Amino acid sequence: MSKKVIEINNLTKSYGKSRGVIDVSFSVEEGDIFGFLGPNGAGKSTTIRSMLGFLKINSGSIKILGMDSIKDHEKILRDVGYMPSEAWFYDNMKVSDVIKYAADVRGLDCTEEAGKICEILKVDIKKRIKQLSLGNRKKVSIACAMQHKPKLFIFDEPTSGLDPLIQKKFFGLINEYVDNDATCLLSTHVLSEVDKYCRHAAIMREGRLMMLETPHIDDETFLSFYEDEEE
Repeated sequence: MSKKVIEINNLTKSYGKSRGVIDVSFSVEEGDIFGFLGPNGAGKSTTIRSMLGFLKINSGSIKILGMDSIKDHEKILRDVGYMPSEAWFYDNMKVSDVIKYAADVRGLDCTEEAGKICEILKVDIKKRIKQLSLGNRKKVSIACAMQHKPKLFIFDEPTSGLDPLIQKKFFGLINEYVDNDATCLLSTHVLSEVDKYCRHAAIMREGRLMMLETPHIDDETFLSFYEDEEE
């Protein structure tokens, strides 16, 4: 029987009178590449930040790697590789120092794995952050999230700004880690990525989970979520 790495039950999170997410429930099993789809503002990032204990939820329960997202917040973060949608770093830091700092925070020496990732993704570790394009900052963020070989990867819009070749290499890395018993949640609004690489998927719309199934969602159904959102 497969082990559940993510278990979310009836998650509700609001921001005062503003909508966050409403009664969201889903689970992700070990070894899965799980696509988390939806338009911008649908509630994907709020769900992810709640999962990692960065937000105080209104109601519901979340377990990550069998641990409570609130009580075991620090333990969870040690075994999770999280890449937020915005890659924020100190502009004057060298890329090599940023990546090393991310490892030092966990008390780990990730030199070998970080070197491998940087070589595959063509990360220039000698440059300073302020010299990098958005895509190159994304690559640094990917290296920081992957280098400690976590049990669970959570990526929030990871491929925006990456050229097609680097996108392909990024997903090659994900598949390599998943083949070695890791699990990945991929938050995106790119249906083709989910269709090609993910094994299961969910669609969020206006803070609610609207669909949960295999990733092979037809274009007409998928586009209807975006069109309705824009009206």
